[in-house]
Amino acid sequence: MKPSVRPNNPCFSSGPCAKRPGWTPEVLRDALVGRSHRSGPGKARLKEVIDRTRSLLDIPADYRIAIVPASDTGAVELAMWSLLGERGVDLLAWESFGKGWVTDVRQQLRLSDARVIEADYGYLPDLGQVDFSRDVVFVWNGTTSGVRVPDGDWIPADRAGLTICDATSAVFAMHLPWDKLDVVTWSWQKVMGGEGAHGMLVLSPRAVERLESYTPPWPLPKLFRLTKGGKLQEAIFKGETINTPSMLCVEDALDALRWMEEIGGASAARARSEANLKAITDWVAKTDWIDFLAVDPVQRSSTSVCLTIVDPEVRALPVERQGALTKAVSSRLDAEGVAFDINGYRDAPPGLRIWAGATVETSDLEALFPWLEWAYAIEKAGVLEKV
Repeated sequence: MKPSVRPNNPCFSSGPCAKRPGWTPEVLRDALVGRSHRSGPGKARLKEVIDRTRSLLDIPADYRIAIVPASDTGAVELAMWSLLGERGVDLLAWESFGKGWVTDVRQQLRLSDARVIEADYGYLPDLGQVDFSRDVVFVWNGTTSGVRVPDGDWIPADRAGLTICDATSAVFAMHLPWDKLDVVTWSWQKVMGGEGAHGMLVLSPRAVERLESYTPPWPLPKLFRLTKGGKLQEAIFKGETINTPSMLCVEDALDALRWMEEIGGASAARARSEANLKAITDWVAKTDWIDFLAVDPVQRSSTSVCLTIVDPEVRALPVERQGALTKAVSSRLDAEGVAFDINGYRDAPPGLRIWAGATVETSDLEALFPWLEWAYAIEKAGVLEKV
């Protein structure tokens, strides 16, 4: 039967993600719209984002933090174009975005000494193969596969190369060992539930040393230039952004950071995400037609939870028919106003992807599960009729 209880918030998209509970446009009333980001108040707001971020995430005092253009993608590209090439690089790929960084390094930067260590969707590659005398580029959490690295124990403290970590769907949801990471990137639009187009970049002292001692052989666009005259442009890490940010988005980011402070900090935000993962895990355990795409429970993401259909009748269908089924389930729930944007990522195996970060209420997930069962039963019957 069609369920009667609906989620209060149907936003389960993996980016941009659900706003924090209780959010309304009223929280933006003090945004510095119409003001220069280079004004005293504008720079103060930007520095406040940096300072609150450092405090919430316990980022070491000697690590630099900057707000950069073009979301997480821009932050990762900035890091790769500015830092790679000094030595060989190991690239880890187990989902779409990690594979995207492989493409950029090989086809755009055209580094000859680039080694790819990869795995299929649902698995991590063999982390023991990584050579830390080289630079390493990897995602902490596979947003399109639902597979995350469980910890940083595989990264040595005495590494010679830099670790460049795309952590956009992990920051504020998973513990990051800062001493193991030299470059960390993310965007406001993920766990914070903020708006897109702005990225965050964190640099360790080792990364700063590389920037000041190494000049890439290729030209750097203005948006990627962190140094001048061989020295770091410190102002960028104090709120003087490279290009013009949206002060409306900045105000929204501050609201998200303040909310996390109010609920108990980053540890509380992580706990909310893990509670959401547990709710999904409990539902999957008693639902015979669906399972996690991530095979190892320790490696399962608590934010971008990727699920796959394991019903034998459906798995016997061609992959394109399986994809049509999950798309139909997603579309039906979208039309009902119950769940928006939960179909799996276009490059991933057919399935559903449900955001479970800190801004999602566990009660909304629990209300969603009966709707998933209802929509699946209807759409499965329709697909099998056409066989």
